[in-house]
Amino acid sequence: MEVRIMSRKYQNNFENYLIVQRVARKTKKAYLQAVHGLEAFQKQPADRLSNEQIQDYLIYCIQEKELAWSSCNVLFCALKKYYSGYLGRDESRFSIPPRPRSRQLPMLLSSDEVRSILLATNNLKHKSLLALIYGSGLRVSEAVNLEPHHIESNRMMIRVEQSKGRKDRYTVLSPKSLDLLREYWRSYRPEKWLFFGRDKNVPMSIATAQRVFYNAKEKAGVTKGRGIHTLRHCFASHSLEQGVEMYIIKRWLGHTSIQTTCNYLHLSPAHLAKVKSPLDDLYTEVTP
Repeated sequence: MEVRIMSRKYQNNFENYLIVQRVARKTKKAYLQAVHGLEAFQKQPADRLSNEQIQDYLIYCIQEKELAWSSCNVLFCALKKYYSGYLGRDESRFSIPPRPRSRQLPMLLSSDEVRSILLATNNLKHKSLLALIYGSGLRVSEAVNLEPHHIESNRMMIRVEQSKGRKDRYTVLSPKSLDLLREYWRSYRPEKWLFFGRDKNVPMSIATAQRVFYNAKEKAGVTKGRGIHTLRHCFASHSLEQGVEMYIIKRWLGHTSIQTTCNYLHLSPAHLAKVKSPLDDLYTEVTP
């Protein structure tokens, strides 16, 4: 059930504002749902949220929920209308990427490129974060919302609570990640959140995690790949290349449909390299 935080008074006021603005009935409904969705994600009233929190939600919808650009644009317009129009916030600054020209498969990084990114990251917290996302196939929203007790080292598993689709799951914990996490824990002593922000009582924001990845990628001289979600794609593809069975990867990633996991086959150069052209067999039969 969706959490409703906006008070009835504020909802009615915003709805009346949209009516005065002559917003169409379906658009008005979509705009109200957009604000409710933001509040449910951040668990705070919308009028108290910072630009960074709003941007985090937009990044979550684009990269984690993988909404179509048209849906993201409606969401963006709704939040702009609420903050800049209804609340009159002049400093409202958040954005979505421009409409893509065509649907492109994510650009994969090689194992060497991932290694270069990790080696280029000197900050122990940042290195642990990137290693955990790649080593366990986590969504960035899942990684920044981990708590120390979610790391079950006795079973070498990570418990991911309330992930996409509001389903809990377990994923693999790499021994290398565990070594890094133990070193990180000794140095930083995280309490509520495994990866905290400036305040130990607040989790690291998605936008901060993105900057960590971009900075490490730039420092390593890696130009391929987009956002931090690239590491999750690399985890799936590299696992396939190493012979891990598809249904296991599906469970690790938290996919509902095996078809979603199968899409990673199209991203794996090693799998494509193993495919034999039927022309080769044809010529062995017809060539004397």
